[in-house]
Amino acid sequence: MSKSFRQLAAPGVQQLQPYLPGKPVEELERELGISDSIKLASNENPLGPSPGALQAIEQCYKAINYYPDGSAFKLSQRLAEHYGVDPACLTLGNGSNDVLELVARAFLTSDHTAVYSQYAFAVYPIVVQAIGARANVAPAFSHTHETMPLGHDPEALIDSIDESTRVVFIANPNNPTGTWIGADTVKAMLDRVPPDVIVVLDLAYLEYMDEDLKPDIDDLLAKHSNLIITGTFSKVYALAGLRIGYGLSSADIADLLNRVRQPFNTNLIAQAAALAALDDDAHIQRSVAMNKAGKVYLQQQFDRLGLSYLPSMGNFLTVCFERDAMSIYQALLHQGVIVRPLANYQMPDYLRMTIGTREQNERLIDALTGVSA
Repeated sequence: MSKSFRQLAAPGVQQLQPYLPGKPVEELERELGISDSIKLASNENPLGPSPGALQAIEQCYKAINYYPDGSAFKLSQRLAEHYGVDPACLTLGNGSNDVLELVARAFLTSDHTAVYSQYAFAVYPIVVQAIGARANVAPAFSHTHETMPLGHDPEALIDSIDESTRVVFIANPNNPTGTWIGADTVKAMLDRVPPDVIVVLDLAYLEYMDEDLKPDIDDLLAKHSNLIITGTFSKVYALAGLRIGYGLSSADIADLLNRVRQPFNTNLIAQAAALAALDDDAHIQRSVAMNKAGKVYLQQQFDRLGLSYLPSMGNFLTVCFERDAMSIYQALLHQGVIVRPLANYQMPDYLRMTIGTREQNERLIDALTGVSA
């Protein structure tokens, strides 16, 4: 890129590091000349989409010459019913990442700060920095913490709020660590945040959490007009390739977010698939059950291999190798197994591994057994 163009870019954009997605299977097989690879790098649902979602796609794809419903009326109505809120409280996004960016555009300027935790989701610093705002990064718990190593420290998050803070991002469970904050602690934290500070509670992995840990969404939204809860159809609903997510908030906040939202940011196929997926409880239950069984299996195998890992309420486990893990990552690639290195999160000793099918999990362990010694 020409130096002059870099100088023309906004200061925050000049310093941005692009988001690094998990390596696609096609790219790996093209580079190494191998086949039959598996991808356990991006926390996708290995069970695949709901049969109802696939049927909905089949029924609507011939209408793609028309623009989608810009308000996603049917999906908004169903989501509102699902969460017990008014449809005016919904903001639809091209993935929940889109909603996070809308929050930054609506509420942050170069005069403001945003707060998020160390080791939090990489999109938070991207959307904050791109808008020219500053970040107060709250220290996470240490790697030796008794119950939640590298997890969000609620006290540190609250203490990082100052007079310039406009937005606080809280990922629960957090990606890439898998760590979480209990429902009672979330409730207590929200009670301590000033009412003129927006809190984004990112619940991308909500469905994978144990029931007693899940926050009471209806109660939190009713009590906190400064709260935005984000969710996605990319994880347990297995629609990552269609990119659709949402935000729940007060109607006043949703109105502001929808003012900066692009008119057709959720496509026709994604809307139809999400609507069908939302109603397939059996598919959600199968996905969660597969994930729980896979997590137990992988934890047992990591213990056998002498590998430590972070506690997780997501559909992934983050494993520590107590040395730079890039060589392990590269060795796994040559075995046709794609996982996620975390050096860009300042966690160079860790690899994040999506919980797959039983067959995929066994293949991961076979590959690890040969390269992690």
